[in-house]
Amino acid sequence: MRSYSLREVAQLIDGELHGDEFYVVNGLASLQSAEKHHISFIANPVYKKYLSTTAAGAVLINAALADDFLGNKLIVAKPYEAYAKLTEVFATRILPLPAIHPDATVSEKAKIGNNISIGPKAVISDGVVLGDNVVIGAGCYLGADTEIGAHTELMPNVTVYHGIKIGGRCLLHSGCVIGADGFGFAPTSDGWLKIHQLGGVIIGDRVEIGANTCIDRGALEDTVIEDGVIIDNLVQIAHNVKIGRNTAIAGHTAIAGSTVIGSQCTIAGAVGIVGHLEIADKVHITAMSLVTSSITQAGSYSSGTAMTNTKDWRKNAARFRQLDEMANRLLRLEREKKL
Repeated sequence: MRSYSLREVAQLIDGELHGDEFYVVNGLASLQSAEKHHISFIANPVYKKYLSTTAAGAVLINAALADDFLGNKLIVAKPYEAYAKLTEVFATRILPLPAIHPDATVSEKAKIGNNISIGPKAVISDGVVLGDNVVIGAGCYLGADTEIGAHTELMPNVTVYHGIKIGGRCLLHSGCVIGADGFGFAPTSDGWLKIHQLGGVIIGDRVEIGANTCIDRGALEDTVIEDGVIIDNLVQIAHNVKIGRNTAIAGHTAIAGSTVIGSQCTIAGAVGIVGHLEIADKVHITAMSLVTSSITQAGSYSSGTAMTNTKDWRKNAARFRQLDEMANRLLRLEREKKL
């Protein structure tokens, strides 16, 4: 575990240090659980009440709250962003040394960059291109003619089908599947006729994809995930979807085919988005919403009803079924009043 003086920490995050510059810290913790060797942070004024009781050796704090903490503090404009930077500094995970494990299968027709790490039981197929400093975890499968950019890491048991392009400095977590067939079938008198998916998947730089997330290949054109997108676990992205730069998608969201999502959007957990829609830039969709039409303006959008106690929910559900009748009665009353 590495230790840093507060002076060093201040330099790492470009913070204004108030306190003992030689004080040593070796980890991060919340205000409630921090001990004297930890740095903590406050990004939400709701947690201001813990500033007087925290045992943290130092706190990341903004100027507006700085006077409320008497201990060592690092004043920054955005404490949560500073905390995020420090998580990389204090992360304990160690990347494997550059080497190809003897139990890996690497095609002679693959092009392997410098300082590559390939774990046991990984399969690298014909025509695969790996950039410099790529890490391929144990049990990964890379299909023919797939390209992986420099400094990208695949955690164990990632499956990447043939003809996929993944940019640099990406992180793909275990169990995700990139480039499986989209859900394309034509109805016939004898049942369903498979539509073979002829496109691929293009993933930009600095993309993170969560565990067991699936991104399907396009039917004719490619499915596209642009630079800086972050995708949580257990997300389904169907064929020919396009997701704009720096959009964030939380777990259990499902996006149907050929939908285009703009840049800098946030899509909360368990959202459903039907196919062939367009969603503008800077749209926020709240949890468990069902999106059935295009969204043309930036802003926050929701659907469904929030939780309440069962007794009230049943009353509201009954009234919901009566809305059409109530609306018609209201129209009749308004017409009668005008007469």
